[in-house]
Amino acid sequence: MILLDGKQTSANIKAEIALAVTEIKKEGKRAPHLAAVIVGNNGASMTYVGAKVKACELVGFSSTLIDLPAQTTEVELLSEIHALNDNLEIDGFIVQLPLPEHIDEQKILMAVHPDKDVDGFHPTNVGRMALDLPTFLSATPYGIMELLERYKVPTSGKHVVVIGRSHIVGRPMSILMSQKRPAGDSTVTIAHSRTTNLEKLTLEADIVVAALGIPEFLKAEMVKPGAVIIDVGITRVPDETKKRGYRIAGDVDFESVSKKAGYITPVPGGVGPMTIAMLLKNTLLAFGRHASK
Repeated sequence: MILLDGKQTSANIKAEIALAVTEIKKEGKRAPHLAAVIVGNNGASMTYVGAKVKACELVGFSSTLIDLPAQTTEVELLSEIHALNDNLEIDGFIVQLPLPEHIDEQKILMAVHPDKDVDGFHPTNVGRMALDLPTFLSATPYGIMELLERYKVPTSGKHVVVIGRSHIVGRPMSILMSQKRPAGDSTVTIAHSRTTNLEKLTLEADIVVAALGIPEFLKAEMVKPGAVIIDVGITRVPDETKKRGYRIAGDVDFESVSKKAGYITPVPGGVGPMTIAMLLKNTLLAFGRHASK
């Protein structure tokens, strides 16, 4: 079994980005600049945004954190987004999800200018991805593709089963893996909550991408020997034996599945760190686009 180490791979990518930033600064140009907008005080969201800001510092990017109170209105948030769209010093920005219930997430994501949408969520960028045109790829699928590519995992002609059909992971993964590209050329099946023969499908799969948000859902008896297992899930599971009172679990029962798999991503330390690395890569791409205009 080969562990697909997202922590180490993301560190390598960050080192490559840091080198590129050093060269940019040598030319007398400003550093790439990523902004993050967070509304309210959701603990997990604050942790994620903190990690993104820290990653910016590590590679030499400038970063701006716009921390808004939970009672911020939709109109006020849209005003902040329009200001970021118009700010020439900011190359890309993200709006951390989830947003408070009184704010329409789709409306907010639509308001982000596609040229600054480094999360790759805007319909323009999703459409460009589907047509295999240059664009910002959604950071989590992008990270998975990069991990498969760097580990030279065979994907051409392989059967991939993606469990989960979210706009952020499941659907983009199914499109990317079916395209003509490194870590692509696969035959893809999307499974979801209405799929009736899931275990039959996963047992036939050469590659399984588990992105359904149910802790330790995928068991050893559901995968064939030598399969490639990508675990996108990350859930806090109550555990009184831990000092924090919980443990982090993925969608895959790592203990049993790792004994059977050919390749597998751990949780934590697999897909998660790759997501942040690819967000930085998208920001560097946005900077390059803006600099060439």
